[in-house]
Order: sequence, then structure tokens, then C-alpha cells
Amino acid sequence: MCRKLIHSNIGAAVLNMLVAYLVWMLSRVAFFAENWSTFAPYMSWPLFKSMLHGALVFDTSALLYVNSLYLVLMLLPLHLKERPAVHTGLRWLFVVTNAVAIASNLMDAVYFQYTGRRSTMTVFTEFASEGNITSIILTEFVRHWYLVLAFIALVATLWRCYTRPRLDVYRFGSQYYISQAVALLVMVPLAIVGIRGSVTAGTRPITISNANQFVNRPVEASVVLNTPFSMIRSIGKKAFVTPDYMPAAQMERIYNPVHARPVTDSLSHTGKNVVILIVESMGKEYIGSLNPDLDGGHYKGYMPFIDSLVSRSLTFKYSYANGRISMDAMPSILSGLPMMVESIFLTPASLNDVDGISSMLGREGYSTAFFHGGHNISMGFSAYAHSIGYERYYGLDEYCMSKKYGGMDDWDGKWAIWDEPFLQFTLDGIEQMKQPFLATVFTASSHHPYNVPEQYRDSLKDEGGKPIHKCVRYTDLALRRFFERASRQPWYRNTIFVLVADHTNQASHDVYKTDLGLYSIPIIFYTPDGTLAPAVRDDVIVQQTDITPTVLHLVGYSKPYLAFGDDVLAASPAGTWAFNYNAGVYQLIQGDLLLQFDGNKTTAVYRFKTDPLLRENLVNQLPQQQGMEQFIKAIIQQYMSRMNENRLLPDTMLTTRAV
Repeated sequence: MCRKLIHSNIGAAVLNMLVAYLVWMLSRVAFFAENWSTFAPYMSWPLFKSMLHGALVFDTSALLYVNSLYLVLMLLPLHLKERPAVHTGLRWLFVVTNAVAIASNLMDAVYFQYTGRRSTMTVFTEFASEGNITSIILTEFVRHWYLVLAFIALVATLWRCYTRPRLDVYRFGSQYYISQAVALLVMVPLAIVGIRGSVTAGTRPITISNANQFVNRPVEASVVLNTPFSMIRSIGKKAFVTPDYMPAAQMERIYNPVHARPVTDSLSHTGKNVVILIVESMGKEYIGSLNPDLDGGHYKGYMPFIDSLVSRSLTFKYSYANGRISMDAMPSILSGLPMMVESIFLTPASLNDVDGISSMLGREGYSTAFFHGGHNISMGFSAYAHSIGYERYYGLDEYCMSKKYGGMDDWDGKWAIWDEPFLQFTLDGIEQMKQPFLATVFTASSHHPYNVPEQYRDSLKDEGGKPIHKCVRYTDLALRRFFERASRQPWYRNTIFVLVADHTNQASHDVYKTDLGLYSIPIIFYTPDGTLAPAVRDDVIVQQTDITPTVLHLVGYSKPYLAFGDDVLAASPAGTWAFNYNAGVYQLIQGDLLLQFDGNKTTAVYRFKTDPLLRENLVNQLPQQQGMEQFIKAIIQQYMSRMNENRLLPDTMLTTRAV
């Protein structure tokens, strides 16, 4: 009887699902191994058991989603399907659907290094306008050949270990129909429970954020999750859901992003030019002067020119990105809108009325231009630049029209024009702009797949053990030549330069692999005429969304505006803060504390200044926790409600536009 059950459709389906469990778990092992330095140092036996429990919960849900058609067809009480050809087709269905799932898990093992989370359905939108995505994927196949071999081995395991039912055990009478029907009827409620992730009545189905209950750090949630689950559960989901944490009046009292009375003082100089350089992947770790304590005080970093600029600039010890990808950076830096849940570019909120530093200064008589050496539709940059009022956009098309440069001969082969020639091209454009002007340039070369121009490949090495290091050295060289030429221009001393990274990249030191270190970037304000006294301030917390308010202060802008950030030159140091969203967890940095909030409750509090590796969780132990929790709730509720109600402008501007 037991042997007959094993060789039946029911037994075969159960055995095949167990094989799928094993193969999916092995793909998770590959994910963990590929990102060993991020996860392994924090692993413990209790954490391992908790993560394994969570992994089984999420794998069960995703496996049932992916294999639902296979299971229904296997258990369907219809004797006409009990034919060799049909079961051959079912074998192919099982292997192919699970192979796609395994491929997504293994591909995310690589992509996780740039996003810090499992991919959702927005990944397809993110790269929809990139004509080079096939080339990028092929390059990664070569670089990560061992993951390709792992994929082949796992798919081969699915095929070889597949159990095919023995058709000769069936007698197509009442016993067949009853057993198949009962099995199908039993499977349906069990599958519902498995997909929901809980047998408890009245609970909500598990979502991506539930993975955090099985881990100590938000970044570890990616080990518990699997990519098919993250993609399936994000289909058709509204990115911005307005919570009801508190009455609107209380929310406004605690936090209001409208800056109604901008500060002007002796620092303000109407008519100053502004150049904002958004430097691809310029993590704070790469700058020696901002890391005086690393490697026993002997750390030099990889960007000597930036080091020299820091000595002449206002910069900050505690400064952070609001997101992990380039798409997050533009709204944060140029509009004061941080990334929350999903990049604004990838949601319907991208059609909202939105202001930016370019439109605000444009109304004050500034000429404005945006420069990026990629395809003109790359990453949605040109669309966003246009929406926030940049008059001119200079991309690959414009570069190739210039006879002064090499056109596509200067293309890096993947993303954009090499930084050195494109920054010189940027200066050509700036020199044609009427003063006062706002020019923004987004560099591209310090990026995967970590190449440099051929003439520098012998001189620029991976000296620190990471491929990104030679790239940031190259970008540092390109920035040096940009400033050398700019310094000879008549507009130079009347210009405010802002240098900021879009996000971090590969890290070598443990302090830059933590939930906070993953967002640690430089933010540098440089004024050649000495308007800002050089300093590395350690009394304030600074984020990308502070850049627009601070620049508006420096140029004497005096009208209301909206930004989820502060003018750090006027704000009380104790009141400064930073915000980011990390794999389902909201992070608030204020004072000497990092608070992590999962949307319902505070999950962790760390004294990050004295505990930089975030070892000691002080949740529910500090009196500041309640105030910080109320503050982050107010920020989230403001952001979500304004996104959903298209209120990203000061009320006075909303009224004017409505008329």
C-alpha cells in the first residue's frame, strides 16, 4: 500500500515538492555565500535557526505560488491525463517554472550588492529604458560563472530527481477518483495556509516586511526572503499607503516638510552660481580624510583630489544617502524627496506636481542645465530633470554632436561616456550658460562593471582589493581636471559647488557594511571665495534631502518650499536628522541614536556613535525612543499622504496652480 502511494500522483507530487524545497534552499545558500561578508560576521546559532524557520515559511509560500498549476494538474481527478505524454509535459512544467525561480534567486545574489534588498516587480521598470541590459547580464554571467554552474547543477537536480508516477498502479475506478479528489480538496486549504504564511484565522497574509521578524538586522531579511516571493507579492501593490498613526493636526505639529520662513543671513549671497556634482558610488569609505580612524590611522583612501577638496570645504562626519540606487538620489538631492518603499520614478507618483531646486532658482532668473553621459532616456533622469524645471538636458546625444570629442569612441561600453571627457564637455556647456546658473552633473564611470579607460588600466589598480577602487580613482582624476579647468573661469569664485554621492558601493570595512554604513556618503559644500569656512562638522546629522534647503539658504532664496530635509546651516544641531528605508524597515538617525521602525513598532535602537557596528540593541531601554518613534511616524504619514494626494508643493503654490 505504501509503495503504491509513493508511485501515485499524490506521492510523486509530494516528493517533487520536497526536491524543490531542497533546490530552493541551496539557491539561498549560494545567495548567502555570494554575500558572505555582509551576513557571515553577524551569524550566530540562534539567528541561524530563526532565519531557517523564516526561510521555510517564505519558501513554502513562493513554492505554492510557483507550482500551483503543476499541483492542480497532478491531482486533477481526470483519467484522460494519465498518459506518458501528459506526464512528460508535467515534468517540463515543474522543472521550467522552478528553474525560472532559481535563476531569479541566483541573479539577485549579485544584484543585492547594489540594492541591499531582494528585487521586486519594479526591477523591470527600473531598466525598461536601458538598451544595454542584455550586455550587462551577459557580462555578469561571465564574471559569476560559478553561479551559472550552480544554476545548471540545481536544474539538473530537479530533472534527475523528479519522481514520475507509475501509471500501471492505477485502476480507473471509484478509488482513483475519490483519492484524487480528496487529495485536491485537502491541498487547496493547505496551500492557502502555506501561501498566507499562517494558520491563524484573522491574520493578514505575510508580506515582504514580515521577514524582519526572523532577523536581527533589516539587511538580513534578504536571506530569509526569496526573489519569486518578493516579485509575486509586489505585483499590483500600491507603493504608498497612507498610515493612520495620528490625527493630521498632531502630525503637522510634530513634523511639517513645508519650509515657510526660509532663513537668510550674512552667508546668503543672491546671484551665486551653483554646481551640483552627483558622483556615482562615491561612498564615504573611499575618502581617506573622512576616515581618520580606519586601519589604525594609516588609511589613505582612493580619492586624493577629494581629500584635498575636503580640506577647503564644509563637510560632515555623519552624512547619509536616502536610498541605495541612482534613481533614489535625484529626487532626494534635487527635490528634497527621500526614497520610501519604492523609487518615485517607478510609481504613479512620478506624475505628481513636484518642485525642485532647478524650478525654484529658475523662477529667480537662473539658467539651468542637467548633464549625464548616458543615453538620454537612461534611468528616467531626463524626464525627472524636465519635470523639475531644468531648461537644458545634455546627454549622450548632445555629446556625440560635439566635434570636439570622440563621440561613441568615448563610450564605456555599458552605461555612459567616460567621466573625464564628459566632465570637460560639461564645462563647455557651463561656460555657455548665462549667470547666475544652476548646473547639475551626474557622473557614471565609478560603476559596475568596474572598468576604466584603456589608457589607465595599467596605472589604476584594485589596490584595496575591490574592483570599485580603480574606478573611484579614475573619477577622482576626472574631477581634479574638471576643477583645474573650472578654476580658470571668471565665474568660478562666484560659485557654490556641492559634491555628493548617489549611493554607496562595495565596502571593505565592517563599519560600512552595517545597516547604517550602507548609506554613509560624503556631502561636501565648497565655495572658492571662502563664504563657507572649511570644517568637518561632527555636531550635525546630514542627508541628501538637506542639500536643496541648504543651497537655497546660501543663495538667499526667500519663498516657501517643500523638502523632507533641513537647512543645516540654520538648523539646531540637536534637531538635525537623517532618514532612509532599508528592506522594509524605516531608519531614523538623530543625535547619537539610530532607530529602526518596521511600520508598526520600533525593532531596534543603537547608539551608533559609540557602537558603530550596531552590536547592542537598546530597544525599549532609552527615554528618547518614544519621541523618535513619533517623529518617524509623522515623517512617514506626511510623505505617504502627500504622495497619494499630490501635495508635494507648498499650499500657496497648490492654490496658484489650481487657479
